[in-house]
Amino acid sequence: MKLNFYAAIANRLSHKAKSNESSRHARKAWKRRVPKFSFSRIVLFFTLLFLFIPLFVIVAYSFNESKGGQFTNLSLIWYKKLLFESNDLWAAVLNSFIVAFTAGIVSTILGTMATLGISWYKFRGKSFIQTISFLPMVLPEVIIGISMLIFFSGIKMPLGLFTIFVAHTTFCLPFVYLMVSARLDEFDFSIIEAAHDLGATELQTMTKVVVPSIMPGILSGFLMAITMSLEDFVITFFVSGPGSTTLPLYVYSMIRFGVSPVINALSFVMIFITCIIAFFLRGGLKTIASSH
Repeated sequence: MKLNFYAAIANRLSHKAKSNESSRHARKAWKRRVPKFSFSRIVLFFTLLFLFIPLFVIVAYSFNESKGGQFTNLSLIWYKKLLFESNDLWAAVLNSFIVAFTAGIVSTILGTMATLGISWYKFRGKSFIQTISFLPMVLPEVIIGISMLIFFSGIKMPLGLFTIFVAHTTFCLPFVYLMVSARLDEFDFSIIEAAHDLGATELQTMTKVVVPSIMPGILSGFLMAITMSLEDFVITFFVSGPGSTTLPLYVYSMIRFGVSPVINALSFVMIFITCIIAFFLRGGLKTIASSH
């Protein structure tokens, strides 16, 4: 039985390698037939231009000596003020990252377990739970923020970083569920049967087979949750309290007096760090995905 089992695995791996090789050749042949200038390429070019021009403007004006809209001379004065004269801004950034990472971790754990439970088990009310799990994604953020504020007021919970954390966790759960479920739809259940045949327990199967196989979806959901939490303003505006100002709330409060170019400098730092993280995680996610 073991020889037949290993032979079946070797046959599947060899078939998979052949299919991957043929798909690579087909992809190369298709790329050679695609013209250099086509309607889809033109649309892609203008879409990327529309998305990235504001970023380039922010980066350029972070080196502008003048505070106004006219570019005068190159200067690092706003980076100096960012590092040494922006304590309130850094406090808001710290609050944003604390909430984003804690909400991202908790929503990823809960969303992954919910995805496994909903996708693999049959129980009464399964379709109803699947439907309502996407409500935070389709409902306007104003409604979510007001409903969370009413809930916290009803249970007499003081507003602060914890209420922001709870609201962001609730809001990010559907995105994690969507990412993990997309990965789980492509899951090969035969590897679970193979693990059980080789003597693995349920816990060993979950930690050493299932979780590594869906890890790209879990990491994608985690990064999506962090991104959604960092940029959220509407929900945070309703559930925040004294001393719990996040970065979007801090920037909003600056509008009354004029947004300082220090924000441009901070934006460039965050864009630079995000690009570095995305560059390294891109190779890591591809390695994890190809290994499973």
